[in-house]
Amino acid sequence: MGTKLIIDTDPGVDDAFAIALAALSEDVELLGVTTVFGNVGLDATTRNALRVLELCGRSDVPVAAGAARPLVHPQPARAGHVHGSDGLSGRSAALPDPERELEPGGAVRLLVSLLEAADEPVTIAPIGPLTNIALLLAAYPDVREKIGRIVLMGGGVDRGNSTSAAEFNIWSDPEAARRVLVEENVPCVMVPLDLTYKCAVDTAWLAKLAAASPIGAALDALTPDYLASYRRSLGWDGIVLHDAVAVAEAISPGILETEAYPVEVECSFGPGRGATLVDRRRPAMRGEGEGGVAPGTVEVAVDTDVDALGEFVLGRLAR
Repeated sequence: MGTKLIIDTDPGVDDAFAIALAALSEDVELLGVTTVFGNVGLDATTRNALRVLELCGRSDVPVAAGAARPLVHPQPARAGHVHGSDGLSGRSAALPDPERELEPGGAVRLLVSLLEAADEPVTIAPIGPLTNIALLLAAYPDVREKIGRIVLMGGGVDRGNSTSAAEFNIWSDPEAARRVLVEENVPCVMVPLDLTYKCAVDTAWLAKLAAASPIGAALDALTPDYLASYRRSLGWDGIVLHDAVAVAEAISPGILETEAYPVEVECSFGPGRGATLVDRRRPAMRGEGEGGVAPGTVEVAVDTDVDALGEFVLGRLAR
């Protein structure tokens, strides 16, 4: 089997595409899916994850519900204005009802059990707020050795979306993000807004997806509210598949070009709260010694072959 993968998610339209991308990829062993608050409340994100997996014929993948709120401070706002009131443009009820129960004990327990049982390193793809992952690393530090890398969608180098400085997933729980990115010694790849916006797809791409298979048509049917929101932010008819870009890298390491930089997360209550501060200075200017690595250094995705990435995602979702 290929990549051993766990997805932590808050579906969300782009999350639905990302889950389907992993669920339909034959070179992925999707070990489990955990859910977190985020785009909508936890009940809705969990229901959406179950339904997307059911759509993909993957009722074998265990699902557990996780954190319903951030570690410390309340979530400032949700993203129903982008994803629709149910997280899927009001179309979640059109997806098949799941015919199984959630895993008992919650997300962290499922994450621990999957990692402890793994016979090789596991990739974790957190594509929502990082609360579950911060709790996992804080409570079960020994599982770090089972994590090959964390490939997360979040942050921005030169842009935000929830504020001028902050991206939604990080802004929703900056304290959790700081623990994962800065305080824990786990290999991380951060896929920021700067790159995901470059990978936006147009309605012609969506039409190809819809025509390719019943699953593709069902995914396309989840996009009306999302498309309307991105028409305003992009200025043309298209959507940004943020989370699918990160999951593509989780599945196919190197499909995104990365560069190693120290990253900090702003946790104050000023206008920069939730910002990811990516230090792109030369190592000598950062005060790093010869061969040294600064704390909080992560691989930041900076570029990709946009056309090839779009074909990669489309080809797998069309199966």
